[in-house]
Amino acid sequence: MSNNFRFLPDLSTDQLEAIQLDGLKWTVKHAYNGSPAYRDKLDQSGVEPGDIRELSHIESLPFTTVEDLRLGYPFPLVSVSQEQIVRIHASSGTTGKRKILAYTQNDIDTWKNMMARCFELAGLTRHDRVQIAVGYGLWTAGVGFQLGCEHFGAMAVPIGPGNLDFQLQFLTDLQPTCLCSTASMALLLSEQVNKMGLRDKIKLKKLIFGAEPHTPKMRKQIESTLSLEHSFDIPGMTEVYGPGTGMECLEHSGMHYWADIFILEIIDPVTLKPVPPGATGEMVITTLSKEGVPLIRYRTRDLSRTIDGSCPCGLELPRHDRILGRSDDMIIFRGVNIYPGQIAGILEEFSDVSSEYQILLKREGGLDFMKIIVERRDIVSSENDQQLAVLISDRIRKKVMVRTQLEIIDPGKLPRSMGKSKRVVDERNPEHQA
Repeated sequence: MSNNFRFLPDLSTDQLEAIQLDGLKWTVKHAYNGSPAYRDKLDQSGVEPGDIRELSHIESLPFTTVEDLRLGYPFPLVSVSQEQIVRIHASSGTTGKRKILAYTQNDIDTWKNMMARCFELAGLTRHDRVQIAVGYGLWTAGVGFQLGCEHFGAMAVPIGPGNLDFQLQFLTDLQPTCLCSTASMALLLSEQVNKMGLRDKIKLKKLIFGAEPHTPKMRKQIESTLSLEHSFDIPGMTEVYGPGTGMECLEHSGMHYWADIFILEIIDPVTLKPVPPGATGEMVITTLSKEGVPLIRYRTRDLSRTIDGSCPCGLELPRHDRILGRSDDMIIFRGVNIYPGQIAGILEEFSDVSSEYQILLKREGGLDFMKIIVERRDIVSSENDQQLAVLISDRIRKKVMVRTQLEIIDPGKLPRSMGKSKRVVDERNPEHQA
């Protein structure tokens, strides 16, 4: 990749550290002076803005959690006057009141530049057309992709989610070259393109998807069905502006994140201490210039790990791995802690099953039971289903230490989604669904 960037920063390590230290000092002072809630948290921790003199001092700062955002409803942790707020967005949470985040114009400008960086990193040009098939309104995804696309200079096709016929019509009529969607939506679209024989009638070359974890097998299936040149994973969350906190490059060796806009820590979600370099843990984010709702050591609950070394693409910005799951998505089954991503990783080992699976949890007679339903690949016969199910369930038992019932079903039988797929159906406690 050329270092002649339009939107991506070309910074040395020393320059980046200087930006981070200045931004950390500014954020702590801004939050302390502007938000009574932050002032109380910092006072209780015995930390004053002047105490932050080097980057390592970040570990003296208290964590911020989702509960801090919910307790301050409807305008939690706002650190500016109402006159400076130009927009609000809300999380896509499904329980309790939504988390509402306030944005100043500077926040919006930072966000659109972050998203423009993503399109540049994906190798798009101003000749590309981008079909945006994610949610608009209070959700950040649609407007974030559109802001970045227009700032970057490509043509935005803002369809939004759902309406499969409409999506297919625009893919064929307007000939977009890039699609932005969830992985589940992309899978559904790819299956319909294949079913209707439209692959030679569309010009999609690249796909950017986020909002939910996905497996390499799912990704390869989408790329193959749509004959894509590249697909890219994009992280992000409403609390940290929205989508676009980082992006894969054309080398697909992790996600570059914008370390000049926020500091990323990886901690053990139990001990709350930093994990060794390269180890998996919870992502904690501190923003460096966010005005409306600055974040100080915000526990995202997303699980990932940092990737050391330089990327072959030539961009000297740090990288983290794809989002591996969420610390609060953990299933406790017969005393064993399990993440859905562990099950997905085991299914990846078996070429005869697809990327689509669902975990069902039930309680009968005081005992918990787990059933895993996975689709067979469309080119595989059903004759060996029983033997394959035994092999997979044995593998799960060896790696995760739990007994499961495994059922293999025909392709396309599990529910498809235009948003996020529901991987876990927990009938022991209906409120806990992932």
